[in-house]
Amino acid sequence: MIKNRKFALVFRLSALLFALIGVMKQIGVFEGQVSFRSFMYYTILSNVLAIAMFALLVIRTAKSLRDGPTGTNGWHSRFVMICAVDLFVTLTVFWVLLTPTVELSYLMTFENIAVHTITPLLCLADYILFSEPKSLKYQDVYYVCIFPLGYVLFTSIAGLMGYVYRYEGIMSNSFSSTPELTPVRFPYFFIDFDKLGVMAFAYIGVILVFFLILSHIIYWVDQRRKKPTVEAA
Repeated sequence: MIKNRKFALVFRLSALLFALIGVMKQIGVFEGQVSFRSFMYYTILSNVLAIAMFALLVIRTAKSLRDGPTGTNGWHSRFVMICAVDLFVTLTVFWVLLTPTVELSYLMTFENIAVHTITPLLCLADYILFSEPKSLKYQDVYYVCIFPLGYVLFTSIAGLMGYVYRYEGIMSNSFSSTPELTPVRFPYFFIDFDKLGVMAFAYIGVILVFFLILSHIIYWVDQRRKKPTVEAA
C-alpha cells in the first residue's frame, strides 16, 4: 500500500488522461467522425466508468495533499474494486471470446489496446497499489454484477424495441449478387437472443460466475492483508 500522495496523484492523473484518450480515439474524436453508437457497447461504457473513477480519485488525492505529502490514498476502495472487476472482465471477454470475430488489423491498434487492455489493468493496479487492507464488505462481491446486468437489461430492451447494431449480409441465392441484409439487434454474439434464444442466458450466467470468482478472490485477499501498525509516540 503506497502512502506517497504525490505519486498517487501522478499515477491517477496519468491513468485518467490515458483512459480518456483511449475512449476518444475509439469513438473517432481525433478523426473528426464521432460515433455515438459506440456508447451502446460494454467496452466503451465500462471505460467511461473507469474515467469517472479516476476523475473522482484525482480530485480526492489532490485535496488530500493539503493534509501532507504522505498518508492514506485508499479512498472509495469498494468502488475501485467494483470498477477493477468490471473492467478486467472487459479485458478477458474481448481477448477470449471476441478476438476471433475481430479483424486482425484492429487488434494491435492503440485504441484497441487502450480500451481492452491497459485501462482495465490501470484500474486493477490502482486498487492493488493504494487500497486500504480490510476495506471491503462481503456484499461488495455481488455489487460487481450491477453494472453488467444493467447493461444486459439495457441492450436487451433496446434490441427488442428495434435498435440495430449492424447488418449482416447473406447472399439470397446463387443468381443474385445483392446480399440480403439481416439486422443484428444485440451487441455481442453471446447475448444475441435472436440467434441463441434461451442459450444466451447460459453465456450470461458463465460470465457472471467469472465476475463473482474475481470479486471473491479480491475479497479473500483483502481480508488477509494486515493493516499497518501504528507506532506509539
